[in-house]
Amino acid sequence: MAENDLPDQNFAPTKKKKSDDESEKRRKKITPGSLMKAIIRSGEGQEKPVEGDQVIFHCTTRTVDGIVVDSTRLEHGGKGNPIRNVLGKSKTILGFLEGIPTMTKGEVAMFKMKPEIHYAEEDCPVTVSDDFPKNDELHFEIEMLDFHKVKVVGEDLGVVKKIISEGQGWECPREPYEVEARINAKTIDGKLVLSHSEDPYSFTFGRSELPKGLEMGIGTMARGEKAAIFLSKTYMTKSSLMPMIEDHEEIQFEVELIHFIQVRDMLGDGRLIKRRIVDGRGEFPMDCPLHDSLLRVHYKGILLNEEKTVFYDTRVDNYGQPLEFSSGEGLVPEGLEMCVRLMLPGEISLVTCPPDYAYDKFTRPATVPEGAHVQWEIELLDFEMPKDWTGLSFQEIMDDAEHIKNTGNRLFKEGKYELAKAKYEKVLREYNHVNPQDDDEGKIFLNSRNSLHLNVAACYQKMGEFRKSIETCNKVLDASPVHVKALYRRGMAYMLVGDSDEAKKDFEMMISIDKSSEPDATAALLKLKQKEQEEDKKAKRQFKGLFDRKPGEIAEVGGDVKDDKIPDKAENEIENSGSEKDISKTDLDGGVTDSEHEREPEPEPERIGFLGRLWPSGRRIIAALGLNRCSIL
Repeated sequence: MAENDLPDQNFAPTKKKKSDDESEKRRKKITPGSLMKAIIRSGEGQEKPVEGDQVIFHCTTRTVDGIVVDSTRLEHGGKGNPIRNVLGKSKTILGFLEGIPTMTKGEVAMFKMKPEIHYAEEDCPVTVSDDFPKNDELHFEIEMLDFHKVKVVGEDLGVVKKIISEGQGWECPREPYEVEARINAKTIDGKLVLSHSEDPYSFTFGRSELPKGLEMGIGTMARGEKAAIFLSKTYMTKSSLMPMIEDHEEIQFEVELIHFIQVRDMLGDGRLIKRRIVDGRGEFPMDCPLHDSLLRVHYKGILLNEEKTVFYDTRVDNYGQPLEFSSGEGLVPEGLEMCVRLMLPGEISLVTCPPDYAYDKFTRPATVPEGAHVQWEIELLDFEMPKDWTGLSFQEIMDDAEHIKNTGNRLFKEGKYELAKAKYEKVLREYNHVNPQDDDEGKIFLNSRNSLHLNVAACYQKMGEFRKSIETCNKVLDASPVHVKALYRRGMAYMLVGDSDEAKKDFEMMISIDKSSEPDATAALLKLKQKEQEEDKKAKRQFKGLFDRKPGEIAEVGGDVKDDKIPDKAENEIENSGSEKDISKTDLDGGVTDSEHEREPEPEPERIGFLGRLWPSGRRIIAALGLNRCSIL
């Protein structure tokens, strides 16, 4: 059939809803008559490619006189490799962007394009050689070979994956998982260049044992999935297990992901490794005991010595009974708990653990030497999630909150401040959904919440995060501005962070609010004064002789002086159940009411000069040196 006898389809700008604004902007350049389509051979069915599909087609470009100027076909001087584009993502001429989505599989069509629709388009993303007739009207003969859904793995479209058959679950291999896969490789024209269907590859993900692009594609596959992974030349990197495939611009890999073993580097430094031996039930990680739960496990502890000595086995040493413990309470070594939290019920894992996450910071069994690396074989039998407060009465909620708080207090006394803080913060999060029904419940709830915040502040102080301790105390004082213990704890945090003025304000406010707190506030003020005196003495030693030299002489500054930490008894005090008492046995919260006490008039603040505002700590240094005014020449 002659081309002139073919029915023509006129393309005018059409409004289509596209996510890509740039494509929409380009489509507005299409004018009536600038893009015409003639069908040479009809395709199969009615389905057409859409944005995100990979389209595979042959293209031959001719002038209006029929002279071939470019082609992918061998018979017209091409390499025989079809074009592969991802609609909406690949760089292509405007005529293809609008015309390709109108074709069906197997269809052959001729597109007649004005120069502004192909390579002469302003800011065209595709370049051609100087001798290419881009300013002429051209005819593009397209044969649509295939199109399908793909996942773009590489942003530059150098790695594209087509799913042949879906896998199971959603978990995909990642570094350093152990993977087993059948892999074949073909050229674009279908020539087989590599076959490992009968002898699967076994490799460790992330160790460059396969080409970079192939590993990227496999990293998006689920267990049992079959896929075709298309790699451009730049992603065909050298690898230790696979021979280099050269002299090809693109390679298609057919991959079947048979199995993978979850291997997790828990610390990111290769010291604490969890290797799954037997898969568990459910989906990872949704069905793992990520939150604090009651866990039941069997485990075997093995020393990593030459003899591989077994030092404990629950099936032998615990009369066949599993170990039952609550997570988040420091009842087992930290490394063991970290790994169990990422296990599924029924899963068996092998854990290799360094000493600092095993028994160097935990009660060490008699047969485990100090500094020993250990291995645990762990089976998670099942677990129970923590109690849900939905439907509970107010008193039942407060009783459960008190139980969790007491666990946090025990952890605090054991020096496990992170774990203690997590317990307090867990209750505080749950309190966001608790609504007291009357004034009595409101007072109980407010006191409990304030107590938890102050315990969190105490944890922050022990952890050396004094600013966060201050912020946490502020939460109590925002709700209860005359909360004496919050003022005391915040004042201690200000003192520890070096803000003496704010610390002094808090301690003095304590006395003005509640006279019964005067002994504690007075002791704190004395401690604050001692600390300031120590800083002044240190400044004197540091600047000794600085102002005794004659003009032109250089004074050597004194060496660093160790800052002796002032012991703080209140740092160790946490809010306990029942009466909340300070370490000095004074009930700071008991005598505080909601009414504001009259405060004594504060002395007139000292007038601070420009230098004092610019260098606050310098005021004390200058005063310590006995100089009220000084000029620096």
